[in-house]
Amino acid sequence: MNKMCDFDSIVIGGGMIGSSIAFGLAKQDEKVAMIDEGDNALRAARGNFGLIWVQGKGEKNSSYADLTLQSAKKWPRFNNELMALTKIDIGFEQKGGFDFCLNQEEFDERIILLKHIAENSHEQFSYEMFNHEELAKKLPKIGPEVVGASYSSWDGHVNPLLLLRSLHKGFQELGGKLLTHSVSDIKYNDSYFSVQAKNGVINSNKVILAAGFSNQNLAPKIGLKMSLFPQRGQILVTEKIKPFLDYPTGLIRQTNEGGLLLGDSHEDVGFDDGTNLQTMQQIAQRVTTIFPFLRDVKMIRAWGSLRILTDDRLPIYDYSKTCPGAYTVSSHSGVTLAAIHALDIASYIVKDGKLPISLNCFSAERFDD
Repeated sequence: MNKMCDFDSIVIGGGMIGSSIAFGLAKQDEKVAMIDEGDNALRAARGNFGLIWVQGKGEKNSSYADLTLQSAKKWPRFNNELMALTKIDIGFEQKGGFDFCLNQEEFDERIILLKHIAENSHEQFSYEMFNHEELAKKLPKIGPEVVGASYSSWDGHVNPLLLLRSLHKGFQELGGKLLTHSVSDIKYNDSYFSVQAKNGVINSNKVILAAGFSNQNLAPKIGLKMSLFPQRGQILVTEKIKPFLDYPTGLIRQTNEGGLLLGDSHEDVGFDDGTNLQTMQQIAQRVTTIFPFLRDVKMIRAWGSLRILTDDRLPIYDYSKTCPGAYTVSSHSGVTLAAIHALDIASYIVKDGKLPISLNCFSAERFDD
């Protein structure tokens, strides 16, 4: 470590992505600081559905399909490491998941989509299609209007808030330093970085930007580019009911405590992270079509949060050519990719000093045209 530096690495951003990378860096015996803005941040993690989701990912980019599947495969090991270190049960289950189709057109389109992904997958993505009768054997309470569903054995879910808590605790158990500050500036000093935080300047050999929308302001200071926009999703939460759903789905999942999370809305409303009745009604209508008995279940709360998206909906993995040691990561799949961020990406940063060739297609330079 440079004698001018306080840390080997500074991770800016303490959400799902930042904390998973910081955790992985601390595992490599790095002296790491994670700077988190705290409750003032537009934190995507608080609205995360908690899915580890493979099916449907990477239709137009086989590298993204492979990345997603690789991470899903690493999740059992990742969960075991977190549990052993923190003793926090994050509710990890990986029994597979369903994505429902309410008419024949949706069903046929789903077949075409998943067949295309499977054909292009270097990691041999696998899936099944269930018609109504087959699906009803797995999910007896399914409604008559459900034509069928797709299924992938790689899909699963966790409690996202417990995952975030576990990552923060594990990071600190490994010797990481958590700082609750906002970052206003970063400077490159030929061989190290100076990060201007609220309470002073912190120096490090490496800087990893994982600060969500704040990446856009900070990235240009260290020779990186970023192009992001917000998309709102709304989540509805019901009262606790008797367990009936053993599998996560793209629209509804049942927590260990018995409550239901309902969601999967997509709204372009800028940075408004509120809720509206029309969208909540649309979510409720589709959910009760899939499971009619839920019409009698009470909704107890709802909230909105912002996904962090790029124009092509793919993640950004990039490193600076002009300021060696600076990296940026941005993705809307923070839970799914948490395992590969902690177990692989952090290792590349420490051991290789750059990201692998397989991630070159995710450079922000793809938006230059």
